[in-house]
Amino acid sequence: MLVLDVFTQVLLPILIMFGAGWALDRKWKLDLATVVKLNINVFVPAFIFYELMTKTVAGRDAWLAVAYTVSVVVVLFVIAGIIGWWRGYSIAQTRSMQIASVFYNSANYGIPLMHLAYPGPSEALQVFIVLVQNIGNFTVGIFLVSSAKNRGWRAVLPMLRQTSIWAVALALIARGIHGSFDPENFVPSMRWLWMPVKYFHDGLVAMALITLGVQLSKTAARATLPRLGWALTLRLLVGPLVGWGMALLFGFHGELLKTMILSTAFPTAVNTALIAHEFKADTEYATGAVFWSTMFSMVTVTTLIVILKVV
Repeated sequence: MLVLDVFTQVLLPILIMFGAGWALDRKWKLDLATVVKLNINVFVPAFIFYELMTKTVAGRDAWLAVAYTVSVVVVLFVIAGIIGWWRGYSIAQTRSMQIASVFYNSANYGIPLMHLAYPGPSEALQVFIVLVQNIGNFTVGIFLVSSAKNRGWRAVLPMLRQTSIWAVALALIARGIHGSFDPENFVPSMRWLWMPVKYFHDGLVAMALITLGVQLSKTAARATLPRLGWALTLRLLVGPLVGWGMALLFGFHGELLKTMILSTAFPTAVNTALIAHEFKADTEYATGAVFWSTMFSMVTVTTLIVILKVV
């Protein structure tokens, strides 16, 4: 049964890792700042570098998937901005809502879910969506958080200091010189460098979710729910509707159309909560958005899969 498979193979593992982080903090009161810095400066850069080095963007569909993801992000960003203006939110409140709405969990949530729902060639395109989301999160996302407090170059500087930005630049330079890298047939003389990168890459999902569990342990998640109405609506309901419209506009059809629509329905990215903590933004809002969007996505994502199966 598809619904049970989605829960047991995608959502339940995520909840278990959430729970592990929560329990560890309850037992030993972990230092959240240190754990977040490990994520942002070690695991995330390694993940981005590895993915950029080993994945080859080939074919029209791959480039369309990248353009499609960027377009959906832009449209949702504008809609969230209009809602923030209409509701009279401060710049900081609007930025928090925009970040929670436009950056979604396309990796540790999206990839296994796509494997269950639409295995095959369309599933491979999720990798490019992951890259767009991760790079966007640690460039645009950081700029948005910083711009709520700073202006001009002061808003840009925190973004330029991020290790992930330099991981992107280094990977693109290396790709330009040597092309893509086959992780199964690496140059033996580079094993000393490549293997640590791979191990850090493989550890990102567990580390990020445990970190979120630690954040949840230190946050009154239930108290944040009344503040999250618009962000959750945009992420879980408006997002797929925008994605559906953009997918038709881009000319996707068949299984590829359904894959692209489903890719916009995932809950808020875990990295948004990490960034919020690192830059002293509204951590409770960001953590609550990740937690509650993940909880409610059990209903919304499952419903969307059923709809896409019958249309």
